[in-house]
Amino acid sequence: MANTILVGAQWGDEGKGKIIDFLMDETHVVVRSQGGNNAGHTIVLENEKYVLHLIPSGILRRGKTCVIGSGVVIDPVALVSEIEGLRARGIKIERNLLISESAHLVLPYHQALDAQREMLKGHNKIGTTKRGIGPAYGDKAARTGLRIGDLMQPDIFAEKLAGRIRDNNVILRGLNVKPMSYKRVLTAYQAAAEVLRPFVCNTVIYLHNAISKGKNLLFEGAQGTYLDLDHGTYPFVTSSNTTAGGACTGSGVPPHRMDHVIGVMKAYTTRVGEGPFPTENEKLGHILHDMGREFGATTGRARRCGWFDAVATRYAAILNGIDELAITNLDGLDHVETIQVCVGYRLEGRILHTPPSLARDVEKCEPIYKKVVGWNCSTADARTYRDLPLKARKYVELIASLTGAKLAIVSVGASRAQTIRL
Repeated sequence: MANTILVGAQWGDEGKGKIIDFLMDETHVVVRSQGGNNAGHTIVLENEKYVLHLIPSGILRRGKTCVIGSGVVIDPVALVSEIEGLRARGIKIERNLLISESAHLVLPYHQALDAQREMLKGHNKIGTTKRGIGPAYGDKAARTGLRIGDLMQPDIFAEKLAGRIRDNNVILRGLNVKPMSYKRVLTAYQAAAEVLRPFVCNTVIYLHNAISKGKNLLFEGAQGTYLDLDHGTYPFVTSSNTTAGGACTGSGVPPHRMDHVIGVMKAYTTRVGEGPFPTENEKLGHILHDMGREFGATTGRARRCGWFDAVATRYAAILNGIDELAITNLDGLDHVETIQVCVGYRLEGRILHTPPSLARDVEKCEPIYKKVVGWNCSTADARTYRDLPLKARKYVELIASLTGAKLAIVSVGASRAQTIRL
């Protein structure tokens, strides 16, 4: 498989965690390169459900190394909780987890500011998880952030934290928010530091050495293309680069070491939070929610649902250089009699085949649909491509053709066995 970047080709929640788990047979190292604990990957293994937020999905496989790169923002207390939760379920986490010493920290004042900023926006809110991710990336860009390397040096961390809490408490008081307790934060973060210390290293050197030894690396994207800070439906985006390029900057692995890109997309489209969503369809949403599907792994929020958007995914394929497609949740459409696929947008009398750059223009777009007759039977027991109903095969071939990349994987359920490799 060589070195592969796996990205979401929609607005996130495409089922990347399940595909990563499936690909781990061909992988030695899995790398998380951006985002924070605002993201979640759900994996079903032997009828047990695991929800991961910061730790790469490969942690459930023995003999695989999981790396949290420098582009990730880390809440140390949340990460320790995640580690302890996995250990309680019998998952060994020892030498198989590495954390970049250059990764930035999410601190309690980031979370408080995140919540306040979202509240003050009123009807213009973005729909963040309020986990402090945006403010943490903001401090990183402003060069005022604290990093894992700081946390590993108690005296330096204590001094830097005192200054940052002092400055942020001024802002919080101005917002009529209770100021942070320096002593309480310091105690909690120093305790987390001691748990994390064995895992912290220069991950760039580790990854360089792994590549030199011929190991296969899989770069695990969080969120999706249209939440990318530069290329998404700004400002309704996350605070990091969720496209393929982010895997290089967030891991320290140069572009010429990357071999190919897999784009993950649902057989329909979903979105969490605010922002434009041209193919949103309330009726389809009710169908999927009634099936117990499409609730956020991190927040539990019901996801907004809509028809497959070929305009968006085709542009995502261009942005990411997607070579192969993994289509998930095909079984969600098993009993939908007439399926619609968006093949173009109509905006103020013009026909568009690529999305507008501005979110306000995307909001005005009217989808142009192609109707597809559904297969109206279960695909859950399919284990080979030929096991799928003919109409289901025609459907995934259509959306792959419209997207412009090779169809490689089709998923028809949550378990590892319900994954078909073409």
